[in-house]
Amino acid sequence: MADYIQIPTPAGKFDALTAGPEGGRPVLLLHGFPEAGVEWSEQLPVLAGGGCHAVAPDQRGYSPGVRPEQVADYRMEELVGDVLAIAEHFGWQRFDLVGHDWGSAVAWATAAAHPDRVRTLTAVSVPHLDAFGKALREDEDQAQRSAYMQVFRGSGAEKALLADNARGLRRIYEHKVPDHHVDDYVQRLTEPGALTAALNWYRASHLGGRIGPVSVPTLYVWSTEDVAVGSTAAFATAEHVTGDYRFEMLEDVSHWIPEEAPEIMSRLILEHLLAHQD
Repeated sequence: MADYIQIPTPAGKFDALTAGPEGGRPVLLLHGFPEAGVEWSEQLPVLAGGGCHAVAPDQRGYSPGVRPEQVADYRMEELVGDVLAIAEHFGWQRFDLVGHDWGSAVAWATAAAHPDRVRTLTAVSVPHLDAFGKALREDEDQAQRSAYMQVFRGSGAEKALLADNARGLRRIYEHKVPDHHVDDYVQRLTEPGALTAALNWYRASHLGGRIGPVSVPTLYVWSTEDVAVGSTAAFATAEHVTGDYRFEMLEDVSHWIPEEAPEIMSRLILEHLLAHQD
């Protein structure tokens, strides 16, 4: 079981789930869109059982206590800053970082910019951002898969996703996420300002640039049935990691790996942590 906590930072208080001994190996897990820290509810007790102090925050915009209104407040530099602020709260000099979807993007950027702080990186679904950016520009398949991003940046996205009892929002999960999680996410994102904050991650994404190579030990997990991320950037990610690198491709699994294949995901994370104890 995980415990609910709040994490005070200069930006505000983050809601979070945590499990495991406070003196255990620190692991920070970052959720994606449109989810929350509860995405990692299956992994948290497994990590705790492995002696880790695992923390899964609701990220900027998802936590009511950290929900700024300006699009620029959701730039990657701000999101990376939140990761470091959370680590500072716990006194973590070095920590293991796990991310899925947008959480993966933040994790890649953090590992690239602060390799002295990140012991290992586990990135799920979203590949290295430079590989992904190149695929967006040069690969027609990836451009088609990512066309939804432009829709999410539009001013009418909130209304479209929340209409008819949030039918559009519910459709995103492809019936691959447990119903009780979907109900939780929809309830959160129908709160005033919540969905706009989550969509502002997309609206601010054009403000970033290249992040450069990642030198920390990295595990990248991609699934063949991911409708949002094609194989071009997934396979090219190896070119952007200079440290120890492991690529795991899951057959017949959708984009929602942590919730659709929780046992496999937990095992891969633990294996990666055990392989890199230093």
